Amino acid sequence: MITITSETVGPFQENSYLVVDDASRRGVLIDPGDEPARLLAMIARSGAALDAIWLTHAHLDHVGGINGVRRVHAVPVYLHPLDRPLYDRAAEIAVMYGVPFEQPDAPDRELAEGDVLTVGALHFDVLHMPGHAPGHVIFHGHGLVLGGDVLFQGSVGRTDLPFCSAADMATSLARVSTLPPATIVYPGHGPSTTIEAELADNPFLNGTAMPVRR
Repeated sequence: MITITSETVGPFQENSYLVVDDASRRGVLIDPGDEPARLLAMIARSGAALDAIWLTHAHLDHVGGINGVRRVHAVPVYLHPLDRPLYDRAAEIAVMYGVPFEQPDAPDRELAEGDVLTVGALHFDVLHMPGHAPGHVIFHGHGLVLGGDVLFQGSVGRTDLPFCSAADMATSLARVSTLPPATIVYPGHGPSTTIEAELADNPFLNGTAMPVRR
């Protein structure tokens, strides 16, 4: 069995997820974007041992809590290498937005299309889904997707930022549309949804619109 809990953190209201394998009580943290004290409290409440931090991408609102968490849990950070330029400049970009930010230490492991990540008895496929960011990935398994900023309820990730690509986003959206309809999507912002619901109602997935800024 799997348990997923979340905290919505920071000025960008980003969803940070804790994924726990109930049998082994091992867990991973997805996209610790800000407010590490709240994320640490979420981990403590779960009673799980944290194994790793997995990043869907490296925009500042998804990586700002990394060092605060790692001061308590010295776990490896996983990131696709195409997002290293964003990761390495996160503090510089935060200054442009006027938000407080702690630059995270360098990631430890590289993600790639086709990787299979494990936590306890759980297995997740890594799917490279660029567009919102060049190294954006999603984690797919057990009937769910930890999707970062590819797909939201009724919308999609913006493509007007540096290193974005509307063409790549269109390809990624076409690909995510082929996942089983019952797949639950846990996005980087906003409420969870399903592929079926987004195929029915999301104009960016049903062909009536092209990706625009969020």
